[in-house]
Formats: sequence, C-alpha cells, structure tokens
Amino acid sequence: MPVFHIGKTAIEYELCRSSTASQRRITVTPDRVEVLALAGDDEEDVAQFLTRKRQWVFDTVREMERVTAARHSVPRFMTGSKIPYRGRKMSLTVRRSDAESIAVTYRNGFVVDLPAWAGRGIDQLIATELKLWLKKRARRHVFDQVATYGPRHNLMPRSVRVAELANGWGSCGADGNITVNWHLIFAPRRVLDYVVAHELAHLRVRSHGPEFWSFLGSVYPAWEEAKLWLDNHQATISADFLAINASVGTREAWTS
Repeated sequence: MPVFHIGKTAIEYELCRSSTASQRRITVTPDRVEVLALAGDDEEDVAQFLTRKRQWVFDTVREMERVTAARHSVPRFMTGSKIPYRGRKMSLTVRRSDAESIAVTYRNGFVVDLPAWAGRGIDQLIATELKLWLKKRARRHVFDQVATYGPRHNLMPRSVRVAELANGWGSCGADGNITVNWHLIFAPRRVLDYVVAHELAHLRVRSHGPEFWSFLGSVYPAWEEAKLWLDNHQATISADFLAINASVGTREAWTS
C-alpha cells in the first residue's frame, strides 16, 4: 500500500483510478484513506495532488482518530449507526469532504459526506439531511406508483401530496386530492405501494365496504399482506420517525 509522508507522519492510502471521474478525490474514513486518481494520472500527478491537500489530510486523519477514540461519546448519527429505511436498519457511514455542502447517498447503506466547515451540531446536521433525503425518496416513490396504477385503472387524482400526517397513513379527499404520509418510507416497499393503491382506489369507491376491498384487489392484489404488516408495525414506524426527528433542530477532498 502506498504511503504519503507529512512531516514525520506516514499515512497509508489506497490508490484507485477511474476512467469516468472528472476530478481527483481523497476520502477519509476512520479506518482508511482512499485516493481517487484520473485514468491518465501518473505518479507525479498523484503526488502533487496529495501535496496540495497535505494539511487537509493531516487534520482530517487526526480528527477521525479523535472520533474513534471518543466513540462512546459521539452522537447517534455516526459511522456504524443504523438508519431505518424500507423496513430494515441500514448502516450509516459518515465521511469528511471539502465540498461546500453536505451530501447524502445510498449504496446498500447510507453515506453522508460532511463539508469541511461542519463543526458543532454535526448530529443535528446529519439528521436534518437524512430526513430531507428520506422525504424526497418517499415522494418519488409515491409519484412513481401513482403514475403506474393511475392510468392502468383510470384513477387520476386531482393532486398528489406527500406530507407528515398527524393521523393516518393516507387520505383521499372528496375533491380527488390524495395525501400520503412520508413516514411510510420506514416500512417495506410493498406497504407504501399498498397505501398509494388504497388511496387511489377511493377515487372509485369512497367507503371501506366489500366493493372497495374487491376493487383494491384488482389494483393491488397483495394488499392483505401489506395491510397486515402495517397494522402490526405502526408503533415501529412511529419510533423510527422519532429516532430521526429527535436530532433535527466521513470527509472528502476534491481537486482544487
């Protein structure tokens, strides 16, 4: 493994090359340093990039060491934490970046890249961005399912809204406006699908009588299993939301 020397400090790093990347990048996590180089970079290009970033690398590696040493006192949103998502607890990785803004990505787990300016209130910052990401993902899912089920069954709502509901998982107004609770992003995908189909079905049948459930079965045949899961796990979804919401109130260096 190559080594980068900063004064008397030797820092090992993994060197990766990308044929699609347009910028070099250094990623620092508690257990490794990764340098992403361009496909055409030679050793001198990499060395010059590391030299330009030497102070940032040194400070960030030291900070990660402090975080690891004091892990017992680090707030809930840190590398190794579990984030509720689609009925599962997914791992969280927090990295440092010299980008201007925080970024949340998902690759079989959540990755949060914190900007260099993030200091105090990191727990709140991560919670806020995760909540925003989850709400956006819920909204995208709901709109995708409306676009799938609606035209197929001639169920065209006047409007669709994804929001936080004080009571219930969804609603369909007499005027054809549909609202779905974004907290359902904490439930399995099939449960959110069921609620969307449920509210769309109310455009045809307003009541919850036999006619409604029969029609819902034609829109979403697996509704019974999804409804049972939701009935049995409502408290879990509420707890998952509170875990994210309670705090609302790794780093990367790019070419420069």
